[in-house]
Amino acid sequence: MATVMADSKLQLPASCDPPGPQNPPEQLVWVIFGASGHIGRSVAKAALSHNDMVTAVGRIGEDTIPSIQSSFQSFPQQHCLPLLCDVRVRSTVDAVMQQSITHFGRVDIIAVCTAGYGIIGACEDQDDYDIRNQFETNFFGTVNILHASLPYFRTRHHHSPPPPPPAAVKQEEEEEEEEGDDDDESPEEPPPEESTGGGRYLIFSSTTGALGAPGLGPYCASTRAVEGLVESMLYETHAFNIKATLVETGYMRRSTHLPPTHHHQHLSSSSAPAAKPLPHFHLPATSPYTDPSSPAHHALRTLQWLGDGASFTPRGAEVVYLLAHCRFPPLRLALGGFAVESARDRLRCVVEEVEDWKHLSFGEDGGGGGGGRRSGDAGGIKREVAGEEEEEEEEDMDEDWR
Repeated sequence: MATVMADSKLQLPASCDPPGPQNPPEQLVWVIFGASGHIGRSVAKAALSHNDMVTAVGRIGEDTIPSIQSSFQSFPQQHCLPLLCDVRVRSTVDAVMQQSITHFGRVDIIAVCTAGYGIIGACEDQDDYDIRNQFETNFFGTVNILHASLPYFRTRHHHSPPPPPPAAVKQEEEEEEEEGDDDDESPEEPPPEESTGGGRYLIFSSTTGALGAPGLGPYCASTRAVEGLVESMLYETHAFNIKATLVETGYMRRSTHLPPTHHHQHLSSSSAPAAKPLPHFHLPATSPYTDPSSPAHHALRTLQWLGDGASFTPRGAEVVYLLAHCRFPPLRLALGGFAVESARDRLRCVVEEVEDWKHLSFGEDGGGGGGGRRSGDAGGIKREVAGEEEEEEEEDMDEDWR
């Protein structure tokens, strides 16, 4: 069962407790890193259109405060705080968090829309400068944001819910007294304790966080590192009511105002100064991989094929807004048909490969060649317990989030 919002085609699974007529959303405060890009700007506009408050963070060296203000001039000025930072520099990220908390009084949601810097080219042709820049922006930029915000989310206090009106309290007490005549020995349950922390992360990753794409090796490695980091972090922060969703998108343009050639320009990595702003994609000069039909040019061909259709739509931004306001968000959301089909294909390949080679797994006695698994293996299809085989079903991929 899914909850239907204003858009009849836009549905979220009821299991996530999404906002709706019976569960109206509260006004939340966002900090959106990369709000000047196409994805970040779309998400910021979706949040502002629902009366949320947003710190729109642009990029130092690429954006200005007036340029960010002009992107959101149709919304109330007091609801949008424009700031600049470089996610590769921790001090600028810290400053954004402090200014946001000072201005709005709190921060509820952090959207990371900056992990999209990649270089198109064969792994062999990308030098240390190319690879380190991708990790500095995509991975370490995310690390800087997490380090700057986790202590705040971990220690902040939620507002207690307002007490019920006196009439409701009196009526409830009378009902409890009537029920108490039949069961006087039932002890009264203590009231739930107030939550002492919490926050939400919406981290934009990519289908390449789970897939390897020719021509984007280091970029795939950086996004996969982000996914491993966030998934591990959630185990550590679950007790603090901190949640995160990795939004895995397909190929999308970073910004609507950039000409198509910006994505496909050649740049000599040795001539690029360290302080130069990082464009979206470069194509370093290649030597053994110059053939346009080579696998190393796969990413470039895909971008050229998608063209102007590779964009982050307002409908996708609306889904992200709803995710921020639902109580039980998914760990991953494949956003877009390309992302969904890519994830399905990847999972099929993994399962088929595991099934083909599982006969080589070692048995509990340490001997090779057995078809069984160790008794401690999680998610196994079969395992032997005291000489008996016990069938165990694996969980299917959550189809609710298709």
